[in-house]
Amino acid sequence: MSKSVLIVEDEVKLATLLADYFKLTDYQPHIIHHGDEVIAWVKANQPDAILLDIMLPGKNGIELCKEIRQFSNVPILMVTAKVEEIDRLLGLELGADDYICKPFSPREVVARVKAVLRRTQTINNHIDCLQLNELRLSVSFGQQEVSLTAVEFQLLKPLANQPERIFTRDQLMQDMYSDHRIVNHRTIDSHIKKLRKKLADISDGKDWIQAVYGSGYRLVI
Repeated sequence: MSKSVLIVEDEVKLATLLADYFKLTDYQPHIIHHGDEVIAWVKANQPDAILLDIMLPGKNGIELCKEIRQFSNVPILMVTAKVEEIDRLLGLELGADDYICKPFSPREVVARVKAVLRRTQTINNHIDCLQLNELRLSVSFGQQEVSLTAVEFQLLKPLANQPERIFTRDQLMQDMYSDHRIVNHRTIDSHIKKLRKKLADISDGKDWIQAVYGSGYRLVI
């Protein structure tokens, strides 16, 4: 079954060229030139991947990426015309899956989209094994289940929903405490340590949560 790719690009010739290359590799491309049309289309059509330019009329790519991440984990590849923009995008931690800088080869773009789809498919196939139950405040792996505290569950949920994405301690803190209390980063580290042990106990010692030096934590497959 062919995959659908949304190309959000206001340069008509470039968007058409990319669409032609995707068609040659059995993808179904759809083009949108204006940022204000994107959200409604994504919600209605649920594409397999989105190629999202930053500079757009209406809502820009950064706004759109943030908004899409509120309701979907669809793979997003951000496109920028400035090399130095990549560092700023990474600093914003938008939740994009890849970043591509113009000018680029259409073949490279197709290859990058394929690579992201392969990676996310592998993640999805594996993460199905780790099941969160919000009513029971528990997590299970295969036939093994362990109870979590409310704080541990809220800490694990964003990590499990977006595996391989790095979350800062501040981002995790916002999910853990709805009252926005001020918490020392060591408190986060302490909860992570307990959560790691519980997950390891139900999965033959697997270390699910990785610390990323100077950044935060991510769930690894």
